[in-house]
Amino acid sequence: MSIDPRRLLGLAFASADLLLEIENDRVSLALGAAQRIMGQDERTLTGRAWRDLFAAADQPLIDAATRVMDDGQRRGPVTVRMAGEPPRHVNLTMRALPDNGDRISVSVTPANAPSGQVDEEGLRNRQSFEDIARGLFEAARVTGLELELAMVDFSDLDSLRQQLSQPEARALDLKLAGAVRAESHAGGMATRLSPDRFALVRAKADHADDMAQRLTRSTTVQASAHVVPIDGGVAPSRGLKALRYALDDFLREGLKDTPPLSLSEAMNRSVKRTLSRAGALGVAVSQRRFTLAYQPVVDLKTGAAHHHEALVRFEDGGSPFQLIRMAEEFDLIEELDHAIAEMAVKRLAADRSDALKLAINVSGRTIVNEGFVDHVDRLLAKAEVARGRLIFEITETSAIDDLPRANQHIQALRGLGSLVCLDDFGAGASSFAYLQELSLDIVKIDGRYVRELAGNGRDGAMVRRLVELCQDLNVRTVAEMVETADVVEVLRKAGVDFAQGWLFGKPSDQPQPALKIGAVTPAARRAGVSEGWG
Repeated sequence: MSIDPRRLLGLAFASADLLLEIENDRVSLALGAAQRIMGQDERTLTGRAWRDLFAAADQPLIDAATRVMDDGQRRGPVTVRMAGEPPRHVNLTMRALPDNGDRISVSVTPANAPSGQVDEEGLRNRQSFEDIARGLFEAARVTGLELELAMVDFSDLDSLRQQLSQPEARALDLKLAGAVRAESHAGGMATRLSPDRFALVRAKADHADDMAQRLTRSTTVQASAHVVPIDGGVAPSRGLKALRYALDDFLREGLKDTPPLSLSEAMNRSVKRTLSRAGALGVAVSQRRFTLAYQPVVDLKTGAAHHHEALVRFEDGGSPFQLIRMAEEFDLIEELDHAIAEMAVKRLAADRSDALKLAINVSGRTIVNEGFVDHVDRLLAKAEVARGRLIFEITETSAIDDLPRANQHIQALRGLGSLVCLDDFGAGASSFAYLQELSLDIVKIDGRYVRELAGNGRDGAMVRRLVELCQDLNVRTVAEMVETADVVEVLRKAGVDFAQGWLFGKPSDQPQPALKIGAVTPAARRAGVSEGWG
């Protein structure tokens, strides 16, 4: 068989186990280990529609990667899944052959399945995107790989979608996702931040305007882009934090303001803005400019309130959860936890019934510091009436980095007469490790397993097994976000000890008796949810 010398040039550029040549969107030539790599022989591949070789989720990426290539341009490598079963992934590197019109040379090599979770469009969620980015930062430090964070904004997408039918709008979203993925590292480092804003990490390449032009050509939607170099010498943790600041700014402001020229600049901008808020938070904590709201936690055997959870409320009305995260970021959380403990003990001391019990949240960052235990000891020494009536809920908003030390302090709190609870069990990957390493009195089951419990067999099985495990460990259980009487019945049958949620009462300025289930209106049962600090 006579082979055009330009094809050999393509093979030399591609340097692969298998060479494909694509002409007019069809495979015109296949040379190499086709059966081993793609599960088909060369003759079967020849003449096939190019995009049909790949899984439906990756076809928009293939379209975008190949249809806007200029002569001599190289794209890839990208990792995609072949159509059919068993699952088979390949790396593709593509080069538009010079002076050959629509002819593209493609090198194909075997690949492992990409790590982490992606959605049906092949995009990563924000958390997965940040996790993989951190790994890339670490690799860049070792290999010298130059990376960029690219931010992409598509104009007037909302108005465009309104003019389309639902299937047409869905097809547009798939096309946009594929085009953005085609620009990212290995085709798998892109995320959607909002309906019209995307972010991706890519190897340092051409100018942002060139990328925006390709995105516009492949999607027919006007795109603008900005790239921010990632310094390979920066520690991965600092680089990840800077990336988060840059993404938050882009999500909030888009590209209308002057975008940062580096991740360090993005970080500096956000830190300055956040420090201003953190300063106000520091004042609020030190001057006790917050109050506590109280929500009943009900004993499912009696229907009466066993204790109340004390929830922090700031004067400015800001989200308690966001402000707590900020307090942790700027090392204010321990002072806040100390202040909440003081207010809770003061409230217990003022209770003339001597029956009130309060649960307060303690950050994972605070519980490893022995100063908190000493502080609680001093508070209870001054208010003996509060001893035995204070419950501590250890939260996972900040991971516990020293479990043995944390357990030592937890046992000290129990020695002071307090119960200790692990909050939001199941919300974080560390929950079972915590349960294994920490000696506790109570576990609070994360609300996402509880809210729809009556209609979800999987969640019901999860709760039952968790309750059985806790019973074996002599640990009691609390279900949060309880909103319907049907869920209460499921919880009782599962052996859950306590329940919390708007079905039994909203947070209020003063501790209130738990509402009887029959006294709650259907509207109240469908109302919002409670959560640790919120």
